[in-house]
Amino acid sequence: MSLAQLKDELIAYSKTIGVDKIGFASADPFLQLKDRLLIQQELGYQSGFEEPDIEKRVQPGKLVEGARTIISIALAYPSKMKDPPKSTREDRRGIFCRASWGKDYHDVLRERLKKIEEFLEERLPESRTISMVDTGELSDRAVAERAGIGWSGKNCAIITPEFGSYVYLGEVVTTIPFEPDTPITEQCGTCNKCVDACPTGALIQGGQLDSNKCIAFLTQTKNFLPDQYRKKLGNRLYGCDTCQQVCPENKGKDFHIHPEMEPDSEIAKPKLIPLLTMSNREFKEKFGHVSGSWRGKKPIQRNAIIALAHFKDKKALPVLIDLLKKDPRPVIRGTAAWAIGEIGSLEEHNILNNAKNAEKDDDVVREIEKGLNLIENKH
Repeated sequence: MSLAQLKDELIAYSKTIGVDKIGFASADPFLQLKDRLLIQQELGYQSGFEEPDIEKRVQPGKLVEGARTIISIALAYPSKMKDPPKSTREDRRGIFCRASWGKDYHDVLRERLKKIEEFLEERLPESRTISMVDTGELSDRAVAERAGIGWSGKNCAIITPEFGSYVYLGEVVTTIPFEPDTPITEQCGTCNKCVDACPTGALIQGGQLDSNKCIAFLTQTKNFLPDQYRKKLGNRLYGCDTCQQVCPENKGKDFHIHPEMEPDSEIAKPKLIPLLTMSNREFKEKFGHVSGSWRGKKPIQRNAIIALAHFKDKKALPVLIDLLKKDPRPVIRGTAAWAIGEIGSLEEHNILNNAKNAEKDDDVVREIEKGLNLIENKH
């Protein structure tokens, strides 16, 4: 069998296992990406979640000796929820980003990639392969761009002509020398909507992101959220979709192809107050299968507290006061104190004062003082 035939067979097979788009790229070093990554590093724009060794990120040959091809796959996910629950005054709700709506995409893509690896190994047993999704060394987006899956948008997402940017990406590095596909020309043109709409100014310019300002990154951090970003968070619990929502290429794009990606609305858009008292076990049982749970419950609970402050939800005060007095985690106590200040009045001023006198943690004391100032400024 020729390599061209094998490629055609693999493309046909990929459709039968639920791959929406497949592309082939050479495994040559990503030299342009290397330059970009070095600049990002110099500017301090990296999030810290990336592979620290830049050479591994740009040299596929360091991952598989004799690597010749990278096979990129894309799976489309939904952008709209069927019958989404309303966030009401009685029951305020938070939101998980669309990429965390269904089953954890790492698991979904790994299943597909494993089948592709097995398909290739069965036909060419001497070939070597390795696959990865998101947390691997390579840049999924750089691979997808080179493989003709889509172009790299100004919002730093891969934009496909068929599905917009609502796609999950993964890749297989192989020693099989497939004919590479042609990259798609960048089509953002003069459009700058994503850069203009970014809530925190994290998109410095088209294609350049300061990860440390990005709400998607900030929602995953575990410490106190810096003051300047709290009001920007809104009711986001995990991730941010703003730069995708404003993109004209995503207009009308909503695909419900894969049942495992369908959101459970009570998980994707959960009630905020019940989140605050969940045990670890309850959190794992309810949210453990979605990608947004990977950092555990603390960041989600911190974000839920900030969301309740955003809504000025007075019904949350009893549980926030309880967290301030009893929660063992300084970040939760302190964020609760700040939120009490955002929501409360003179009655809560006394509660915060008493808590300040009893508090041993300096960071929490500072947050209590912020809460006290917020109440004082209202009166």
